[in-house]
Amino acid sequence: MAEICCGVVSCGAEASAISSCEPGSRAARRRRMEIRRLRFVPGVETPVAEEDEPSGKRLRTDGGVDTATGGAENSGSMLGGCESPECSPVADPDESGPLDQCPRFGMAAVCGRRRDMEDAVSIRPDFVRQGDRISERHHFFGVFDGHGCSHVASLCRDRMYEVMAEEVEALGPDAATPPQSWKATMERSFSRVDAEASDGGGTRPSPVCRCELQPPRSDHVGSTAVVAVVGATKIVVANCGDSRAVLCRNGVAIPLSSDHKPDREDELQRIEAAGGRVIYWDGARVLGVLAMSRAIGDDYLKPFVIPDPEVTVTEREEGDECLILASDGLWDVVSNETACDIARMCLRGGSGEAAEPAAVSAGETEKEEQCVSAEGDGSSDASCSDAAILLTKLALARQSADNISVVVVDLRSKRKGRTAAAN
Repeated sequence: MAEICCGVVSCGAEASAISSCEPGSRAARRRRMEIRRLRFVPGVETPVAEEDEPSGKRLRTDGGVDTATGGAENSGSMLGGCESPECSPVADPDESGPLDQCPRFGMAAVCGRRRDMEDAVSIRPDFVRQGDRISERHHFFGVFDGHGCSHVASLCRDRMYEVMAEEVEALGPDAATPPQSWKATMERSFSRVDAEASDGGGTRPSPVCRCELQPPRSDHVGSTAVVAVVGATKIVVANCGDSRAVLCRNGVAIPLSSDHKPDREDELQRIEAAGGRVIYWDGARVLGVLAMSRAIGDDYLKPFVIPDPEVTVTEREEGDECLILASDGLWDVVSNETACDIARMCLRGGSGEAAEPAAVSAGETEKEEQCVSAEGDGSSDASCSDAAILLTKLALARQSADNISVVVVDLRSKRKGRTAAAN
């Protein structure tokens, strides 16, 4: 407890803080509970007591952020940005400001009304560097929506960025890489991860995994995958399934992916050409089973369900405000335009108290409110986290029946961000 006290007070107050944490008094116990709720202290690694509930995510030592999967109580939120000095944007004398090469981000993931948490999120700032210049660095953001169980989504979380880093390193500088090369790179990455899922590479994420009595390889388990690689000049999005990526540019919502639903005309034709059928049973489903036409895993539905991603390459512009990646638990009940409006409001400093009570009053349970509680210190990164949390709360208030995972990435330039904050 002395260590925890020292983590949240100044050096001069250290002795008094330690003495105030004497066991046995009601005030001391209350103080300890208040300290344990402080999960993030800038510059201090805060220990977590063994009796604390799991936070549902973990901060990896290599600088990335992963959410864990598997438990019904599993949920969490995260905010951040790349803090490495060499990863900071270069100052511009005329303050026109470059595009932020290390974008700030926030995420929220909740189990919602499902029994199990089968979503997974992976965030890897500066996950591959092709040189010493900022323009040659890339940042990885991924949302994976599992079905059947969570271990394929966990595999995607743990391996997709590693596989993709190996493939991206073979490319040239970002500005010189043609869209065709990015498309081939993404397709190879998804194919490699799908092969690992098929040969048993997916490991069970926790003892509560429903496959605990079965081998990790399961033909009936799969996951969607929407991945964004953000560079200095491009945003490359690869999507497989019905998760989605949406870009907010000059106040307009621009979808960077298209949902792979079995009744989408081209997907329906592909499935029927391969000898499969789309049966309408509580919505369109491949062979009456799966409500998406592309996914990683799901070997029992191949070749009707394929792991091939659709890839879009978008040039970054000064008008880019934010990028939203989310599982269908959000998109089933929230439109692209509404999501972008909420994210823009949060990034401009209007995230907090005005909009949140509306979502809470619409019928959230006490458990759901706890699931999306923020963890932060009020720094500028908190706006992205606020946006992700508010979108999650809105989906819960609108009775989303699925797991909900949301990632918000701030794409604004330095000058534009300062101007918006001042206004």
